[in-house]
Amino acid sequence: MNQQDVVIVGGGIVGCVLAKGLSEHAGLSVTLVDAASPSNAASSSKTSSTFNPLTDTRVIALARRTVNELNAMGVGLAELAKQNQGKIEYIEVSDKGGIGLTNLSCSEFGINTFGQVVSLSALTHKVMTQSKQYQHIAPATVTDLKRETDATVVTLDNGSTINTKLLVIADGGRSSLAQQVGLTRHTDNYGQVAIIFNAHTSEPHLNKAYERFTENGPVAFLPFDSEINGHVAKGNGFSVVWTVAKEHADSLMQLSPGAFIHRLQQEFGYRQGQITAISELASYPLALSYTDSLTAHRAVVVGNAAQALHPIAGQGFNLGLRDIITLVNTLKGVTDPGEFNVLNEYATKRNKDRAATITLTDTLVRTFSNRHFPLVAARNMALTALNMMPAAKRAFVQQTTGYGRSA
Repeated sequence: MNQQDVVIVGGGIVGCVLAKGLSEHAGLSVTLVDAASPSNAASSSKTSSTFNPLTDTRVIALARRTVNELNAMGVGLAELAKQNQGKIEYIEVSDKGGIGLTNLSCSEFGINTFGQVVSLSALTHKVMTQSKQYQHIAPATVTDLKRETDATVVTLDNGSTINTKLLVIADGGRSSLAQQVGLTRHTDNYGQVAIIFNAHTSEPHLNKAYERFTENGPVAFLPFDSEINGHVAKGNGFSVVWTVAKEHADSLMQLSPGAFIHRLQQEFGYRQGQITAISELASYPLALSYTDSLTAHRAVVVGNAAQALHPIAGQGFNLGLRDIITLVNTLKGVTDPGEFNVLNEYATKRNKDRAATITLTDTLVRTFSNRHFPLVAARNMALTALNMMPAAKRAFVQQTTGYGRSA
């Protein structure tokens, strides 16, 4: 039987970075169990029933703290920046149909960037292809767990077993392993769908990101140059997340590219001039999902398996990264990573930041996806006031870049 300090289930970006961190920086023996096959990375994710992180089409905004933590861990984002700079130096937050507007510039806060926009598949591939000090088993799934006093026995679908001191569940928001170790998952469906795609505009982005609130939900434009129909954006590309009510999503997805651009232009306005092209569309339903606890006997849950958030304000992945960094730091120098006091220390460190971020995103969703007049007036006043109050601006920036008091 294979003996390991830690077994991580889930080969996405959270699992890969955690495996790297625990093996290289905490000195633990680690096995990463990945359901996706690396040999399928070149094929489209639409042709496989198994989610493959190497073909994930999503683009994510890494908060400033996340960028710093990844660099400190040796991931290094400089190469990705050469391929696509994706810097966020300016942010505009607005409310369609209202006067509320907040503009943020990183120079106001003495920093050079709010964060970096990266392709999730490119980031995952970069971490996976770096020198590995951990065992990577793929494709493989967990078929059985047997928890004992001092260890957990993990059985894989290939018949092999691993005896581990700590099981880390990092297999996403639909994880069934969390329930198997006794954690209860709470889910609140928002009745919204996120439509994701890349876009080109007639005007350069100048490293500016946008969050625009509409009656259906937010539209986020993140500076990210991509290739669409053989044309490569040169400083005028964006990654877009358009949140709409569930009942409108199917009709929007079925529109011709020209008709879709017309509808998008109506929602977003002409801040970037004309929207000239869009890529293929993808979509996924939105819900708040979280476990009642972060730990169980010799088990811990991290990333989307612990809490899956609405994409508003781009907090989900960054919160998951803070899970990883805290876990790595907590397990440094320990002889038994699954011991109760060790896991309790980790949970105590994470609870405040986790609760604050869940509350922030959930409150933003419910506040800015509502057309009730008193609430519309109140949020427009709040956006206007935020723009005029340096202390409030600074607190907001600290929280959303990962350096809030609760983090």
